Amino acid sequence: MSWRKVKLGEFLKNREIRFKPNDKDISGLKRIDKIDFSGEIYLSDKPSNTDMILVKKGDLVISGINVEKGAMAVYSGEEDITATIHYSSYSYNEKKISIDFLKLFLRSPEFKIALKEQVPGGIKSEIKPKHLLPLIVSIPDNPIDQNKVVSVFSKLETHSSFISNELTHQQDLVKQVRQAFLKEAMQGKLVPQILEEGEVKDLLQKIKAEKQKLKNYKELPPIKPEEIPFEIPENWVWCRLGEIAYIASGSTPSQDSFVSSGIPYLKMYNLKNQRIDFYSKPQYIKEEIHNGQLKRSRTNVGDLIMNIVGPPLGKLAIIPESLPEANFNQAGVLIRPLISIEINKWIYNYLSEMSEIDSIATKGVAGQDNISVTQTNNIKLPLPPLSEQTRIVKKLDQLMQLCDELQKSIEESKQQNELLLQQVLREALSV
Repeated sequence: MSWRKVKLGEFLKNREIRFKPNDKDISGLKRIDKIDFSGEIYLSDKPSNTDMILVKKGDLVISGINVEKGAMAVYSGEEDITATIHYSSYSYNEKKISIDFLKLFLRSPEFKIALKEQVPGGIKSEIKPKHLLPLIVSIPDNPIDQNKVVSVFSKLETHSSFISNELTHQQDLVKQVRQAFLKEAMQGKLVPQILEEGEVKDLLQKIKAEKQKLKNYKELPPIKPEEIPFEIPENWVWCRLGEIAYIASGSTPSQDSFVSSGIPYLKMYNLKNQRIDFYSKPQYIKEEIHNGQLKRSRTNVGDLIMNIVGPPLGKLAIIPESLPEANFNQAGVLIRPLISIEINKWIYNYLSEMSEIDSIATKGVAGQDNISVTQTNNIKLPLPPLSEQTRIVKKLDQLMQLCDELQKSIEESKQQNELLLQQVLREALSV
Protein backbone atom coordinates (compact mmCIF):
# COMPACT_ATOMS: atom_id res chain seq x y z
CA MET A 1 0.00 0.00 0.00
CA SER A 2 1.49 3.31 -1.09
CA TRP A 3 0.66 6.67 0.44
CA ARG A 4 0.89 10.19 -0.91
CA LYS A 5 0.72 13.72 0.45
CA VAL A 6 -2.24 15.76 -0.77
CA LYS A 7 -4.24 18.83 0.13
CA LEU A 8 -7.74 18.06 1.39
CA GLY A 9 -8.99 20.53 -1.20
CA GLU A 10 -7.88 18.07 -3.92
CA PHE A 11 -10.94 15.90 -3.27
CA LEU A 12 -13.23 18.15 -1.19
CA LYS A 13 -15.22 21.03 -2.68
CA ASN A 14 -16.80 23.58 -0.34
CA ARG A 15 -20.32 24.85 -0.95
CA GLU A 16 -19.40 28.52 -0.89
CA ILE A 17 -22.76 30.22 -1.44
CA ARG A 18 -24.08 32.04 1.62
CA PHE A 19 -27.71 32.91 2.22
CA LYS A 20 -29.33 35.48 4.45
CA PRO A 21 -31.72 33.93 7.03
CA ASN A 22 -34.78 35.31 5.20
CA ASP A 23 -33.57 34.43 1.68
CA LYS A 24 -36.42 33.00 -0.46
CA ASP A 25 -34.10 30.32 -1.90
CA ILE A 26 -33.90 28.55 1.47
CA SER A 27 -37.42 29.34 2.69
CA GLY A 28 -39.10 26.33 4.31
CA LEU A 29 -35.94 24.24 4.51
CA LYS A 30 -35.06 22.57 7.78
CA ARG A 31 -31.72 23.46 9.29
CA ILE A 32 -29.13 21.53 11.26
CA ASP A 33 -29.64 22.10 14.98
CA LYS A 34 -26.56 20.09 15.96
CA ILE A 35 -24.31 17.18 15.03
CA ASP A 36 -23.45 15.09 18.07
CA PHE A 37 -20.06 13.47 18.66
CA SER A 38 -21.27 10.15 17.24
CA GLY A 39 -22.11 11.83 13.93
CA GLU A 40 -25.90 12.01 14.32
CA ILE A 41 -27.57 15.00 12.63
CA TYR A 42 -30.46 16.71 14.44
CA LEU A 43 -32.74 19.00 12.42
CA SER A 44 -34.86 21.93 13.53
CA ASP A 45 -37.59 24.19 12.15
CA LYS A 46 -36.50 27.07 14.36
CA PRO A 47 -35.34 30.20 12.52
CA SER A 48 -31.83 31.59 12.89
CA ASN A 49 -30.46 35.12 12.64
CA THR A 50 -27.14 33.84 11.28
CA ASP A 51 -26.16 33.55 7.61
CA MET A 52 -26.75 30.08 6.22
CA ILE A 53 -25.20 27.51 3.88
CA LEU A 54 -26.92 24.84 1.80
CA VAL A 55 -26.45 21.10 2.43
CA LYS A 56 -27.34 18.50 -0.23
CA LYS A 57 -27.70 14.73 -0.11
CA GLY A 58 -24.31 13.06 0.18
CA ASP A 59 -22.51 16.15 1.49
CA LEU A 60 -19.95 15.87 4.24
CA VAL A 61 -21.05 18.34 6.92
CA ILE A 62 -18.59 19.48 9.58
CA SER A 63 -19.07 21.46 12.77
CA GLY A 64 -16.35 24.08 12.81
CA ILE A 65 -16.32 24.14 16.60
CA ASN A 66 -16.31 20.40 17.40
CA VAL A 67 -14.97 18.63 14.32
CA GLU A 68 -12.03 17.05 16.18
CA LYS A 69 -14.50 15.50 18.67
CA GLY A 70 -16.41 13.73 15.92
CA ALA A 71 -19.12 16.31 15.11
CA MET A 72 -19.30 15.51 11.41
CA ALA A 73 -21.67 13.49 9.23
CA VAL A 74 -22.64 12.60 5.69
CA TYR A 75 -26.14 13.93 5.06
CA SER A 76 -28.35 11.13 3.71
CA GLY A 77 -31.70 12.90 3.44
CA GLU A 78 -33.45 13.42 0.11
CA GLU A 79 -34.36 17.09 0.61
CA ASP A 80 -31.88 19.95 0.80
CA ILE A 81 -31.32 21.42 4.26
CA THR A 82 -29.45 24.41 5.66
CA ALA A 83 -26.87 25.03 8.35
CA THR A 84 -25.44 28.15 9.94
CA ILE A 85 -22.00 29.33 8.85
CA HIS A 86 -20.57 27.69 11.98
CA TYR A 87 -20.80 24.54 9.84
CA SER A 88 -19.26 23.83 6.45
CA SER A 89 -20.54 21.48 3.77
CA TYR A 90 -18.51 19.67 1.11
CA SER A 91 -19.10 17.52 -1.92
CA TYR A 92 -16.30 15.02 -2.50
CA ASN A 93 -14.71 12.99 -5.29
CA GLU A 94 -15.46 9.31 -4.61
CA LYS A 95 -12.75 8.25 -7.07
CA LYS A 96 -10.10 9.92 -4.91
CA ILE A 97 -11.35 9.55 -1.34
CA SER A 98 -13.32 7.04 0.69
CA ILE A 99 -15.67 9.06 2.84
CA ASP A 100 -15.35 6.49 5.67
CA PHE A 101 -11.58 6.92 5.58
CA LEU A 102 -11.94 10.70 5.59
CA LYS A 103 -14.24 10.63 8.65
CA LEU A 104 -11.78 8.29 10.36
CA PHE A 105 -8.94 10.69 9.58
CA LEU A 106 -10.85 13.75 10.83
CA ARG A 107 -11.17 12.29 14.32
CA SER A 108 -7.60 11.00 14.49
CA PRO A 109 -4.57 12.39 16.35
CA GLU A 110 -2.98 12.96 12.93
CA PHE A 111 -5.70 15.47 12.03
CA LYS A 112 -5.17 17.33 15.31
CA ILE A 113 -1.42 17.40 14.67
CA ALA A 114 -1.99 18.75 11.16
CA LEU A 115 -4.29 21.48 12.51
CA LYS A 116 -1.81 22.43 15.20
CA GLU A 117 1.07 22.64 12.74
CA GLN A 118 -0.70 24.31 9.81
CA VAL A 119 -3.53 26.43 11.27
CA PRO A 120 -2.95 29.50 13.50
CA GLY A 121 -4.70 28.68 16.76
CA GLY A 122 -4.88 24.97 15.89
CA ILE A 123 -7.91 23.07 17.19
CA LYS A 124 -8.82 26.06 19.37
CA SER A 125 -9.90 27.89 16.21
CA GLU A 126 -13.33 27.48 14.64
CA ILE A 127 -12.36 25.31 11.70
CA LYS A 128 -13.58 26.82 8.44
CA PRO A 129 -13.02 25.78 4.81
CA LYS A 130 -10.08 28.21 4.56
CA HIS A 131 -8.39 26.16 7.31
CA LEU A 132 -9.46 22.70 6.20
CA LEU A 133 -8.99 22.66 2.43
CA PRO A 134 -5.28 23.73 2.35
CA LEU A 135 -4.28 21.07 4.94
CA ILE A 136 -1.59 18.75 3.61
CA VAL A 137 -2.17 15.16 4.76
CA SER A 138 -0.95 11.67 3.92
CA ILE A 139 -3.49 9.16 2.59
CA PRO A 140 -3.36 5.82 0.75
CA ASP A 141 -3.28 6.23 -3.03
CA ASN A 142 -6.77 4.91 -3.76
CA PRO A 143 -10.13 4.39 -2.03
CA ILE A 144 -9.72 0.58 -2.02
CA ASP A 145 -6.60 0.82 0.16
CA GLN A 146 -8.23 3.54 2.23
CA ASN A 147 -11.14 1.21 2.98
CA LYS A 148 -8.72 -1.54 4.03
CA VAL A 149 -7.42 0.81 6.73
CA VAL A 150 -11.00 1.56 7.80
CA SER A 151 -11.87 -2.16 7.94
CA VAL A 152 -8.90 -3.07 10.16
CA PHE A 153 -9.52 -0.15 12.49
CA SER A 154 -13.27 -0.86 12.70
CA LYS A 155 -12.57 -4.37 14.00
CA LEU A 156 -10.23 -2.97 16.64
CA GLU A 157 -12.76 -0.27 17.52
CA THR A 158 -15.49 -2.89 18.02
CA HIS A 159 -13.24 -4.82 20.38
CA SER A 160 -12.31 -1.64 22.23
CA SER A 161 -16.00 -0.71 22.54
CA PHE A 162 -16.73 -4.13 24.06
CA ILE A 163 -13.98 -3.60 26.65
CA SER A 164 -15.25 -0.08 27.41
CA ASN A 165 -18.81 -1.35 27.91
CA GLU A 166 -17.58 -4.08 30.24
CA LEU A 167 -15.58 -1.58 32.29
CA THR A 168 -18.62 0.71 32.49
CA HIS A 169 -20.63 -2.27 33.75
CA GLN A 170 -17.97 -2.85 36.41
CA GLN A 171 -18.25 0.80 37.46
CA ASP A 172 -22.01 0.36 37.86
CA LEU A 173 -21.41 -2.71 40.00
CA VAL A 174 -19.02 -0.78 42.24
CA LYS A 175 -21.68 1.90 42.65
CA GLN A 176 -24.24 -0.75 43.60
CA VAL A 177 -21.81 -2.25 46.12
CA ARG A 178 -21.31 1.19 47.69
CA GLN A 179 -25.05 1.65 48.08
CA ALA A 180 -25.41 -1.86 49.53
CA PHE A 181 -22.77 -1.14 52.18
CA LEU A 182 -24.43 2.17 53.06
CA LYS A 183 -27.87 0.56 53.25
CA GLU A 184 -26.62 -2.18 55.57
CA ALA A 185 -24.90 0.44 57.73
CA MET A 186 -28.07 2.52 58.08
CA GLN A 187 -30.11 -0.55 59.06
CA GLY A 188 -27.65 -1.65 61.75
CA LYS A 189 -26.43 -4.70 59.81
CA LEU A 190 -22.85 -3.73 59.02
CA VAL A 191 -21.23 -4.25 62.44
CA PRO A 192 -22.26 -6.40 65.43
CA GLN A 193 -24.59 -4.90 68.03
CA ILE A 194 -23.00 -4.33 71.48
CA LEU A 195 -25.63 -4.14 74.21
CA GLU A 196 -23.23 -2.39 76.59
CA GLU A 197 -23.28 0.67 74.34
CA GLY A 198 -26.78 1.34 75.66
CA GLU A 199 -29.66 3.13 74.00
CA VAL A 200 -29.55 6.40 72.09
CA LYS A 201 -32.52 8.06 73.80
CA ASP A 202 -30.32 9.88 76.32
CA LEU A 203 -28.12 11.22 73.51
CA LEU A 204 -31.16 12.46 71.60
CA GLN A 205 -32.54 14.24 74.68
CA LYS A 206 -29.18 15.92 75.24
CA ILE A 207 -29.13 17.09 71.62
CA LYS A 208 -32.70 18.39 71.85
CA ALA A 209 -31.75 20.36 74.95
CA GLU A 210 -29.02 22.09 72.94
CA LYS A 211 -31.47 22.69 70.10
CA GLN A 212 -33.91 24.47 72.42
CA LYS A 213 -31.22 27.04 73.23
CA LEU A 214 -31.17 28.21 69.61
CA LYS A 215 -32.95 31.37 68.55
CA ASN A 216 -36.26 30.77 66.74
CA TYR A 217 -36.42 27.19 68.05
CA LYS A 218 -39.41 25.25 66.76
CA GLU A 219 -40.56 21.79 67.77
CA LEU A 220 -40.60 19.43 64.80
CA PRO A 221 -43.54 17.06 64.26
CA PRO A 222 -43.11 13.53 65.66
CA ILE A 223 -42.43 10.71 63.22
CA LYS A 224 -45.51 8.58 62.68
CA PRO A 225 -45.15 4.78 62.44
CA GLU A 226 -46.31 4.82 58.81
CA GLU A 227 -43.48 7.25 57.93
CA ILE A 228 -40.72 4.84 59.01
CA PRO A 229 -39.11 3.37 55.86
CA PHE A 230 -37.28 0.39 57.41
CA GLU A 231 -36.62 -1.38 60.69
CA ILE A 232 -33.66 -0.47 62.90
CA PRO A 233 -32.15 -2.06 66.04
CA GLU A 234 -34.14 -1.64 69.26
CA ASN A 235 -31.56 0.63 70.88
CA TRP A 236 -31.67 3.09 67.94
CA VAL A 237 -34.28 5.80 67.34
CA TRP A 238 -35.80 7.54 64.36
CA CYS A 239 -35.47 11.32 64.46
CA ARG A 240 -35.65 14.31 62.16
CA LEU A 241 -32.48 15.95 60.87
CA GLY A 242 -33.53 19.27 62.36
CA GLU A 243 -33.73 17.69 65.82
CA ILE A 244 -30.00 16.94 65.91
CA ALA A 245 -28.52 19.67 63.71
CA TYR A 246 -28.55 23.41 63.04
CA ILE A 247 -29.70 23.94 59.46
CA ALA A 248 -29.37 27.16 57.46
CA SER A 249 -29.56 28.10 53.81
CA GLY A 250 -26.88 30.06 52.00
CA SER A 251 -27.20 33.44 50.33
CA THR A 252 -25.73 35.42 47.45
CA PRO A 253 -24.50 38.93 48.25
CA SER A 254 -24.27 41.80 45.78
CA GLN A 255 -21.60 41.71 43.09
CA ASP A 256 -19.45 44.33 44.83
CA SER A 257 -19.09 41.94 47.81
CA PHE A 258 -16.71 39.75 45.80
CA VAL A 259 -12.96 40.35 46.04
CA SER A 260 -9.77 38.79 44.73
CA SER A 261 -8.85 37.49 48.19
CA GLY A 262 -10.85 37.26 51.38
CA ILE A 263 -13.30 34.72 52.81
CA PRO A 264 -13.76 31.62 50.59
CA TYR A 265 -17.22 31.57 49.05
CA LEU A 266 -18.56 28.20 47.94
CA LYS A 267 -20.83 27.54 45.00
CA MET A 268 -22.34 24.15 44.32
CA TYR A 269 -19.90 23.42 41.49
CA ASN A 270 -17.28 23.31 44.27
CA LEU A 271 -18.96 20.11 45.51
CA LYS A 272 -17.36 17.37 43.44
CA ASN A 273 -17.28 13.65 44.16
CA GLN A 274 -18.74 14.30 47.63
CA ARG A 275 -15.82 16.57 48.55
CA ILE A 276 -15.05 20.29 48.51
CA ASP A 277 -13.00 21.29 45.46
CA PHE A 278 -12.56 25.00 46.12
CA TYR A 279 -9.17 26.03 44.80
CA SER A 280 -9.69 24.85 41.20
CA LYS A 281 -12.34 27.58 40.84
CA PRO A 282 -12.17 29.88 43.90
CA GLN A 283 -14.27 32.93 44.73
CA TYR A 284 -13.95 35.22 47.74
CA ILE A 285 -16.14 37.73 49.58
CA LYS A 286 -15.29 40.60 51.91
CA GLU A 287 -14.82 39.69 55.57
CA GLU A 288 -17.40 42.29 56.68
CA ILE A 289 -20.02 40.65 54.44
CA HIS A 290 -19.11 37.24 55.85
CA ASN A 291 -19.50 38.45 59.43
CA GLY A 292 -22.44 40.74 58.74
CA GLN A 293 -24.96 40.17 55.98
CA LEU A 294 -24.07 36.46 55.61
CA LYS A 295 -23.46 35.73 59.30
CA ARG A 296 -26.10 33.01 59.38
CA SER A 297 -24.38 30.93 56.70
CA ARG A 298 -20.80 31.04 58.00
CA THR A 299 -19.36 27.53 57.99
CA ASN A 300 -17.22 25.69 60.53
CA VAL A 301 -14.81 22.83 59.93
CA GLY A 302 -16.89 19.64 60.06
CA ASP A 303 -20.13 21.21 58.83
CA LEU A 304 -21.95 19.47 56.01
CA ILE A 305 -22.96 21.31 52.86
CA MET A 306 -25.70 19.82 50.67
CA ASN A 307 -26.99 21.25 47.40
CA ILE A 308 -30.74 21.77 47.43
CA VAL A 309 -31.24 23.00 43.85
CA GLY A 310 -31.00 20.48 41.06
CA PRO A 311 -30.68 18.43 39.18
CA PRO A 312 -28.81 16.73 40.64
CA LEU A 313 -29.93 17.09 44.24
CA GLY A 314 -28.11 15.86 47.31
CA LYS A 315 -24.46 16.50 46.47
CA LEU A 316 -22.66 16.48 49.82
CA ALA A 317 -19.38 17.50 51.35
CA ILE A 318 -17.87 18.01 54.79
CA ILE A 319 -16.04 21.31 55.27
CA PRO A 320 -12.33 20.38 55.55
CA GLU A 321 -9.69 21.87 57.85
CA SER A 322 -8.22 23.65 54.81
CA LEU A 323 -11.30 25.95 54.92
CA PRO A 324 -11.46 27.16 58.53
CA GLU A 325 -13.71 30.02 57.39
CA ALA A 326 -16.10 29.97 54.45
CA ASN A 327 -19.56 30.92 53.24
CA PHE A 328 -21.84 29.57 50.53
CA ASN A 329 -24.60 30.47 48.10
CA GLN A 330 -28.36 29.95 48.15
CA ALA A 331 -28.26 26.66 46.21
CA GLY A 332 -26.89 24.91 49.31
CA VAL A 333 -27.83 24.21 52.88
CA LEU A 334 -25.58 23.97 55.94
CA ILE A 335 -26.04 21.04 58.35
CA ARG A 336 -24.21 21.39 61.68
CA PRO A 337 -24.55 18.67 64.36
CA LEU A 338 -25.49 20.24 67.69
CA ILE A 339 -23.52 18.20 70.19
CA SER A 340 -20.73 16.12 68.64
CA ILE A 341 -18.87 16.68 65.42
CA GLU A 342 -18.63 12.90 65.08
CA ILE A 343 -22.32 12.81 64.19
CA ASN A 344 -21.51 14.68 60.97
CA LYS A 345 -20.00 11.54 59.46
CA TRP A 346 -23.09 9.53 60.33
CA ILE A 347 -25.36 12.17 58.75
CA TYR A 348 -23.06 12.36 55.71
CA ASN A 349 -23.26 8.61 55.13
CA TYR A 350 -27.01 8.49 55.68
CA LEU A 351 -27.71 11.32 53.23
CA SER A 352 -25.34 9.69 50.72
CA GLU A 353 -27.50 6.55 50.78
CA MET A 354 -30.86 8.24 51.20
CA SER A 355 -33.26 7.47 48.37
CA GLU A 356 -35.77 10.01 49.69
CA ILE A 357 -33.89 13.07 48.40
CA ASP A 358 -35.57 13.26 44.98
CA SER A 359 -38.98 12.28 46.33
CA ILE A 360 -39.18 15.25 48.72
CA ALA A 361 -38.17 17.79 46.04
CA THR A 362 -40.58 20.36 44.65
CA LYS A 363 -40.47 22.51 41.53
CA GLY A 364 -39.09 26.01 42.00
CA VAL A 365 -40.01 29.20 40.18
CA ALA A 366 -37.64 28.42 37.29
CA GLY A 367 -38.88 24.82 37.06
CA GLN A 368 -35.83 23.43 38.86
CA ASP A 369 -36.10 20.71 41.47
CA ASN A 370 -35.34 22.05 44.92
CA ILE A 371 -35.55 21.21 48.61
CA SER A 372 -36.49 23.88 51.15
CA VAL A 373 -34.87 24.39 54.53
CA THR A 374 -38.14 23.18 56.11
CA GLN A 375 -37.99 19.97 54.08
CA THR A 376 -34.34 19.52 55.06
CA ASN A 377 -35.25 19.92 58.74
CA ASN A 378 -37.91 17.23 58.37
CA ILE A 379 -35.70 14.59 56.76
CA LYS A 380 -36.00 11.36 58.77
CA LEU A 381 -32.88 9.43 59.77
CA PRO A 382 -32.02 6.56 62.11
CA LEU A 383 -29.74 7.42 65.03
CA PRO A 384 -27.59 4.81 66.82
CA PRO A 385 -25.61 5.35 70.04
CA LEU A 386 -22.56 7.54 69.47
CA SER A 387 -20.05 4.73 70.07
CA GLU A 388 -21.86 2.53 67.55
CA GLN A 389 -21.88 5.37 65.05
CA THR A 390 -18.11 5.55 65.42
CA ARG A 391 -17.72 1.81 64.75
CA ILE A 392 -20.04 1.90 61.74
CA VAL A 393 -18.36 4.97 60.23
CA LYS A 394 -14.91 3.41 60.70
CA LYS A 395 -16.02 0.25 58.92
CA LEU A 396 -17.67 2.25 56.15
CA ASP A 397 -14.50 4.30 55.65
CA GLN A 398 -12.56 1.07 55.11
CA LEU A 399 -15.11 -0.32 52.67
CA MET A 400 -15.45 2.96 50.76
CA GLN A 401 -11.68 3.19 50.42
CA LEU A 402 -11.67 -0.26 48.82
CA CYS A 403 -14.43 0.89 46.46
CA ASP A 404 -12.44 4.04 45.66
CA GLU A 405 -9.38 1.97 44.79
CA LEU A 406 -11.43 -0.36 42.62
CA GLN A 407 -13.12 2.60 40.92
CA LYS A 408 -9.74 4.21 40.26
CA SER A 409 -8.37 0.99 38.78
CA ILE A 410 -11.37 0.66 36.44
CA GLU A 411 -11.10 4.31 35.38
CA GLU A 412 -7.40 3.87 34.61
CA SER A 413 -8.23 0.80 32.52
CA LYS A 414 -10.82 2.81 30.56
CA GLN A 415 -8.31 5.56 29.90
CA GLN A 416 -5.68 3.04 28.79
CA ASN A 417 -8.21 1.41 26.47
CA GLU A 418 -9.04 4.78 24.87
CA LEU A 419 -5.39 5.78 24.57
CA LEU A 420 -4.51 2.44 22.98
CA LEU A 421 -7.25 2.86 20.38
CA GLN A 422 -6.02 6.38 19.57
CA GLN A 423 -2.46 5.10 19.31
CA VAL A 424 -3.54 2.36 16.91
CA LEU A 425 -5.40 4.92 14.82
CA ARG A 426 -2.38 7.21 14.80
CA GLU A 427 -0.07 4.43 13.69
CA ALA A 428 -2.55 3.34 11.01
CA LEU A 429 -2.51 6.85 9.56
CA SER A 430 1.24 7.47 9.92
CA VAL A 431 3.70 6.86 7.11
